Amino acid sequence: MSDENIRTFSKFIAEKLPNILGATFNSLTTIFMMYFILYFMLTSTRDLEYWLYRNIPLKDENLHLIGSELRKLVVSNALGIPLTAILQGIVAFFGYWFLGTDDLGFWFVFTCIAAMIPFVGAALAYVPVAILFFAEGNNTNGIIMLIYGFGVVGSVDNIFRFALQKKMGDVHPLITVFGVIAGLNLFGFIGLIFGPILIAMFILLIRIYINEFSEPKP
Repeated sequence: MSDENIRTFSKFIAEKLPNILGATFNSLTTIFMMYFILYFMLTSTRDLEYWLYRNIPLKDENLHLIGSELRKLVVSNALGIPLTAILQGIVAFFGYWFLGTDDLGFWFVFTCIAAMIPFVGAALAYVPVAILFFAEGNNTNGIIMLIYGFGVVGSVDNIFRFALQKKMGDVHPLITVFGVIAGLNLFGFIGLIFGPILIAMFILLIRIYINEFSEPKP
């Protein structure tokens, strides 16, 4: 390396090193605090539950409502979103196999992951597959892939996800959509699960507030 390259590299390291060290320290601190809190939550679960039950200023019926609704929301989102993504991956897999797509395993896994992303979803997988067909000069397979992807694979997400979450947790489709959008912006990938839960819990707390403090209508 020349002296100029060494000076440029040294300057780059001097500028970026504090940011890298700061980000690393913040990440390690966050992870440590997370496990520190999680340890006491797991070892003192009953005590924490009893303390919250005694000190939260809500009626007993509303406390039980929060617990039951939260349980249903966690189950419906933690299971509903991955199950829908896997189902889309399976449906897309048959299309890939029928059209003779290479690397079926890779495209299946990629479709399952992409299916959990809102708006674009599994299209991130089957549209590139169609483009590959077009690039190879196989226009017929490319057109079939697009029709099958948007018509069949996309319908699985539109129908099965909302139906499953509605059945498992009585979650309105709009809560799922807005929750996923907000969750991704706030928490990243894990926001796919926690976003809809937070939106639904916010609406539930509004209902409880009205129940607790509103006066009955004459």
